[in-house]
Amino acid sequence: MQYTASVNKLTQPLVQELLDNADKLRLDVQIMENGCTIIDAGINALGGLEAGRIITEICLGGMGTVSLSHTTYTENWPLTVNVHSTNPVLACLGSQYAGWSLSHEKYFALGSGPARAMATKEKEGKTLPVEELYAELDYNDSAETATLVIENDAVPPVEIVEKIAKACGVPFDKLTIIVTPTSSLAGSVQVVGRVLEVAMHKAHELHFPLENIIDGMGSAPLCPPHPDFVQAMGRTNDAILFAGQVHIFVKGSEEEAEKLATALPSSTSKDYGKPFAQVFKDAKYDFFKIDGMLFSPASVIVTAVDSGNSFRAGKLDNALLNQSFGS
Repeated sequence: MQYTASVNKLTQPLVQELLDNADKLRLDVQIMENGCTIIDAGINALGGLEAGRIITEICLGGMGTVSLSHTTYTENWPLTVNVHSTNPVLACLGSQYAGWSLSHEKYFALGSGPARAMATKEKEGKTLPVEELYAELDYNDSAETATLVIENDAVPPVEIVEKIAKACGVPFDKLTIIVTPTSSLAGSVQVVGRVLEVAMHKAHELHFPLENIIDGMGSAPLCPPHPDFVQAMGRTNDAILFAGQVHIFVKGSEEEAEKLATALPSSTSKDYGKPFAQVFKDAKYDFFKIDGMLFSPASVIVTAVDSGNSFRAGKLDNALLNQSFGS
């Protein structure tokens, strides 16, 4: 597959929307001494659901649409985050995937969004993971501006900002960093808005041919935020693990489509069955001890477009969702 659209260029109108409507969206905009723009969407600023919706579209590289609606498919949590992309592989894996590990002294965060496609590195000083991924996608972005979204409750130190600008090859005044704490309303939306992305990531881990994924959409209930980071992170993950729904359209054989559908749901993981905060605690707060196959939607439909037949797998679990959300 080969993509020519620039995810950083496509997101610029969305970034400008945040800047132009910062007061309305309850955002705080700071210009660092070096010229980098920092958008606070939940640290000192209140932020909100609409800011989170726009930020999620930025994470998707401007190649996806995100909406909020009320649905009845869960028992007690009607507010739903809906995501659609006609380019789900590039939007989700090439931009939205939170794979850029950023650290300096005690500060650690994961970066997501279009700047990843310019930096092409997931771990500082190493060229392995993302270089392989972008080589597989046959994609590397080039633009005059870069935007990165960081999920953290503090603004990154200047050393992190310098690393990002250098990796992207842009001057500081052409770099925008958006910070969304997990415990904030905007942060909740942008993490739950990864419902389609986790399906793309798991499909990749299952070695399904990415070029055969041609369209996709997903939805998950918006969780109530929690002031504790672990609980907040647990709820955003559980929204997807216990009630995320994804519909993917693929080319190729029915057998491959059915195989993908069967393997995708979160319930196929050995770690499925309890709220993520508990899973994380049981793993002694070490992500690498958690089964990677857990991170996926609860229910999936995979449609083989060449035949028109669809395959379903997984289930919604209202009991576990209520347990996680504090019902």
